[in-house]
Amino acid sequence: MAGVTQGLWDLLLEYKGWLRSPFFPVFFSLTAYLAFCLPFVLLDAIAPRVALVRRFRIQQRSHVSWAMMWNCLAQALYNHVVFIFPLTVMHWYWRPVRFPGEAPGLLRAAGEMVACLLLFDFQYFVWHLLHHKVPWLYRTFHKVHHKYTSTFALTTEYSGAWETLSLGFFAAVNPMLLGCHPLTEMLFFVLNIWLSVEDHSGYDFPWEQMEMLAKKKHNGKERPRWPSASCLLSGRRHRVVFRLWWND
Repeated sequence: MAGVTQGLWDLLLEYKGWLRSPFFPVFFSLTAYLAFCLPFVLLDAIAPRVALVRRFRIQQRSHVSWAMMWNCLAQALYNHVVFIFPLTVMHWYWRPVRFPGEAPGLLRAAGEMVACLLLFDFQYFVWHLLHHKVPWLYRTFHKVHHKYTSTFALTTEYSGAWETLSLGFFAAVNPMLLGCHPLTEMLFFVLNIWLSVEDHSGYDFPWEQMEMLAKKKHNGKERPRWPSASCLLSGRRHRVVFRLWWND
């Protein structure tokens, strides 16, 4: 079991210099985010002409325009350049990254990822509840994320500075608090990004997470399911996942 993670870690260590760069976290999160968004962008592009694709859209009558997508993409790029990159530079300067030679075992890596997801879900539950229950918090910080009534993948990171940084802080600090291996931390970020994008995608496929354990409910914009979390320093989510445990 350990051979799988060790092989992956040895491969990553060949690029240790790049991994230590202050540019890597921004490049890593933005690249993963856009890569995960791309399939859903393509689905949105063909949905008006393909009935089979529309069948799986939560809001089948909604229309996602290129202008809406570009606006969300521009906001994500702005947040990464203006807010996230300066923080990664400060982190790089004050807390240099150290890479152990030994990788975690597969079971340890999986356990650490689940722990990070559970902790982040609890933090996000409290954050999201407060920002919907307290009118000032909603109007001042969270309202921008609900600008579009048609949900689509690129709305995942359509948010202001406070939401971007506060939720990103939770995602970035949790692996450190839990003492996770750097490999686990990177895998956690990748999983977070995918789950966040998938949750905002606007599609409801039958093979999605926890479909057999929990009936999905949605109000046309948000739907509770299995974990969706934020990405490195830019992560954010749209709803609370573990509503099998954290009920709103």
